Parts: sequence; C-alpha cells; structure tokens
Amino acid sequence: MSDVALVTGASGFVGSAVARALVARGLTVRVLMRPSANRLNIAQLHCEAVAGDMRDADSMLAAMKGARYFFHVAADYRLWARDSGEIERNNFQGAKVTMGAALKAGVERVIYTSSVAALKPGAAAVDETSRHTPQSVIGAYKRSKLVAEREVERLIRDEGLPCVIVAPSTPIGPRDIKPTPTGRVIVEAASGRMPVFVDTGLNLVHVDDVAQGHLAALDRGKIGENYILGGTDVALETMLGDIAFLSGRRAPTVKIPRAPLFPLAWAAEAVARITGKEPFLTADALRMSRHRMFFSSEKAKRELGYTARPYKEGLKDSLIWFRDNGYLT
Repeated sequence: MSDVALVTGASGFVGSAVARALVARGLTVRVLMRPSANRLNIAQLHCEAVAGDMRDADSMLAAMKGARYFFHVAADYRLWARDSGEIERNNFQGAKVTMGAALKAGVERVIYTSSVAALKPGAAAVDETSRHTPQSVIGAYKRSKLVAEREVERLIRDEGLPCVIVAPSTPIGPRDIKPTPTGRVIVEAASGRMPVFVDTGLNLVHVDDVAQGHLAALDRGKIGENYILGGTDVALETMLGDIAFLSGRRAPTVKIPRAPLFPLAWAAEAVARITGKEPFLTADALRMSRHRMFFSSEKAKRELGYTARPYKEGLKDSLIWFRDNGYLT
C-alpha cells in the first residue's frame, strides 16, 4: 500500500485540522465528503475528495481502496435535534460502518476520534479511566459518543481492529465553520450577547494541537488504548472574560443559577422544533453545566509526546477566523 490516509469529517472543524496536518507531513490525503458538504475548509488543501457517507458501507469500502491509514473524525456534533435519536444513530452507525469497512479493506492503522463526552466528569480533572455508563451520561450527543466508542472497543477486542482511540476535549481555533456549540459561545460572547453566565468550566485546546495529537497517536499510540487530547481547564467566567478582553468588550459579571434558565431552554427548544434551527440554549446543556468538565492529558503527554499551547492562543485564532469570515457583528 502507498502512504494514503483517508479522513472522514474533513469539511468540519477537527477533521479539516487533521487533514491539513497529514498533508503537511507529506502523506497522500483522501477525504470522504457528502456531496452537500461545504468545501471551504479544504478549498486550498492539496487532497483528493471522494463522495460518500460514513453510514454507507459501499462508499466507505470504495474510499478505502489502497489506503494505509484511516482517520474517522466525522461525527454528528449537535446538542439538540428534533429527533434526538438521530444523533445517536448517526454516530453509532458511522463508527460501526467505517470500522467494519477498515477491517474488510485491511487498513494498517486506524485512529478513531471519540470525545471526552464519553468520560464521566468528577470533582477534579479526570483521566481515561473515568468512564460513563448509558445511565450516567447526559444528552443525545454524549450518549452517541459513548455507544460509538464502546462499539469501536468491541471491534478492537473481538475482531482485531488495529485502532487507537483519541478523545479531544473542547477544541477551539480557526475553521470552526458550523460553528460548534463552543464556537457559538465564542461568537455570542465576542458580539456582546452573553451578559450573564452560569458556574461551570471546560477544558479548552487549540484544534491544531488536537490534530497533532492524532498524528502522535498514529506514530506512537497503542492499539486499543484511549488518549485524552486536551489543553487547559478553564472556568466559563474566565473564558468569557478573556473573550471580552480580546474583543474590546466589557466582561460579563452576573453569575446566575441554572433553575431560572430551564424555562428559557424549553421555550428555545419549542421554537427550534418549528424552525429546525438548533437552539443556543438547551436543557441538556444546562444539565451538563452542573459539572466542571475538566480533564487530564497526562497519559497522552507521557505515551505520545503530546503537547498543547496556551488556550488563549486558541481563543485569539478563533476570533480572528470568525471575524475574517463574517461571523462577528
């Protein structure tokens, strides 16, 4: 086989960063995209684009022909949908079909992009051993990543899938085209539309560091192991203050309890069922915010040589990209 690397999700945020990192390394990069996908993120990228869908076995097998490596980065990353089961079906079927195709095609090495969404947060930063169960996980997206990850683990264990699992925390940076839920927070805060906040926290990491973590997993990851690719644990209040400073706006100072926000979330979801547009505030997001989603990347640092830059660089790059592409008003 030649050094062909197939990437799913390259039209999106993390996938495009992974594809760029592979091209920079000198590999021949093939990207699987739905015909309707926005191609802005690969417009200037030297790669081969093939049409297909991660849930379609025939298109996956065709895309994998001659590929040595496979990076499954694509995911249905929504915190809300009219049919919440659709998110779970998409991500589970995507993992099952793509991994099955990799086995049939004889791909040498697979990197599966999971998420810290499949890990159970705790009182302090947790590592890869803090595992959710279907009963403890909150929301359709997190449940979808959990069941998909378990299916990949089963294929590694029972079928010999040569796969390393990576779990990005909360990526930020350029090319957040959709944007992601975190990207929406950055846009709203930079536009002065987030005057209040709740007490929560998250782990922020530059998307290009996540991409380098994927390559490190290709080089040094152990088959069957899971590696958190994170950055810095940051309180939401701190993040919003940093965005305000970088945007020349006043930082929000009003911290409010979650309970009064649930009626607003339910109302926003009711409107979304009519419009089809994903609401900014959801009940599941409020439930998730009860936990500080802090994570440790020590295993990836130790075994992969993984590193991450200061998270403020990711915020700066996010704001520059959003401003240059017309997201900020």
